[in-house]
Amino acid sequence: MGKYKLIGSMTLIVGIMMISMGMFVNANGKTTNLASTDVKEVNTNNMAASANKILKSDDEKKENSEVTEVKMETAPASVIVPPRVEVYEKMTMEELSAKLNKSLGGILAGHGNVIAEHSLKVGVDPYIVTAIMIHETGNGTSRIANGCYNFGGQKGYGCGAYKRYATVDEGLRGIIDNLYKNYYAHGLTTVESIGRRYAESGDWPNKINWYIGQIRSK
Repeated sequence: MGKYKLIGSMTLIVGIMMISMGMFVNANGKTTNLASTDVKEVNTNNMAASANKILKSDDEKKENSEVTEVKMETAPASVIVPPRVEVYEKMTMEELSAKLNKSLGGILAGHGNVIAEHSLKVGVDPYIVTAIMIHETGNGTSRIANGCYNFGGQKGYGCGAYKRYATVDEGLRGIIDNLYKNYYAHGLTTVESIGRRYAESGDWPNKINWYIGQIRSK
């Protein structure tokens, strides 16, 4: 109904204009009296064509607008890839934890993440402390390790002459803290310098270095 109203209105306006002029010029260049011409028929055809063009243009604009909206709605979302953060020997924290787990056994098995995170937090080499724990506990199978969660032979109370920890994670952090406070903080950061204070056996550094080599190769 909107289209027909528009055509009718435009026809009426043009008709009034043509009547006011009194005559129009035909295709041969001659003037003709409006009284002898079917003004309604001529102007209706002309105005119908013009109205159709206007309506068609409006429809095309509407269609283009709808297409644009669909494209915006279906556009794929961008994917943000987090940066790679290397923490030790070109490994991420997850990779270091997985590497340590390959060497840990007994009650130590699966705790590579605790060793990796706390070692790097306090500033202790994770390979050195892991090698010491493997050596001192028979790789997590000793009585003190399983009964007291003591993984470095620290002296104290609660487990005979040895210090007792409440959980495995607490015991792991305990040996790492002990290694930092009593050795690293005093400049003893190599296996050889640690061994002179830590163990009575002169062969201790060789054994620890052997374990480090095994950990690194896996």
